[in-house]
Amino acid sequence: MLTCISVTSDRPLLTRNSDRVTHTHHIMNRLFGRGKAKEPPPNLNDCISNVDSRAESIEKKIARLDAELFKYKDQMKKMREGPAKNAVKQKAMRVLKQKKMYEQQSSNLRNQSFNMEQANYATQTLKDTKTTVNAMKMGAKEMKREFKNINIDDIEDIQDDMADMLEQADEVQEALGRSYGTPEIDEDDLAAELDALGDEVLLDDDTSYLDDAINAPNAPEKEPGTETLKDGMPVDEFGLPQMTT
Repeated sequence: MLTCISVTSDRPLLTRNSDRVTHTHHIMNRLFGRGKAKEPPPNLNDCISNVDSRAESIEKKIARLDAELFKYKDQMKKMREGPAKNAVKQKAMRVLKQKKMYEQQSSNLRNQSFNMEQANYATQTLKDTKTTVNAMKMGAKEMKREFKNINIDDIEDIQDDMADMLEQADEVQEALGRSYGTPEIDEDDLAAELDALGDEVLLDDDTSYLDDAINAPNAPEKEPGTETLKDGMPVDEFGLPQMTT
């Protein structure tokens, strides 16, 4: 005997369950409120920028108040004492009070900005220090890894080989620089000749022969035969008294 089993789709059942869950969420939101989205953490640079912007706005107001005060002061210089001048003076006092208030606010904001900048600088310095330390650690690891590839014994062997090769190169150069067919000369003879050469040099340095030239009389300034008188006596061309016969 055959039994027929009817199979129905489960899609309507899933749709009813989804609608039930959504309805439950709406009820929970009405009872307990919808959760707020998580806000990003405050950025120190943005805070500094906002505070500086507020300080600049206040400083512009101070500049306008300064212009207004200058106008009132100029008016009071031209006015006589009386109610009118007192009224202008009261306006100037009110503006001055506002200026003082704004100056205090500007000073507070500038101090806040300065403190945040100092904190930002310290934070950035710590970050840079951390980066530097990490880089140094990586460098130390790299050095250790590279040192494992170096054998000090190999380096010493290379140095010894280079010293031997340089010594052999010197021997080759010395062999190439040998002279052929030169007569053998006794070293004592060479030393004697060297000493004699020194004596000749000393003799060449003797300048005593110049003394005679220095002591010689000067050349005559006048032509021979030209006579002059010195103390009433005729003199020759050398300036000496001439003997008369």
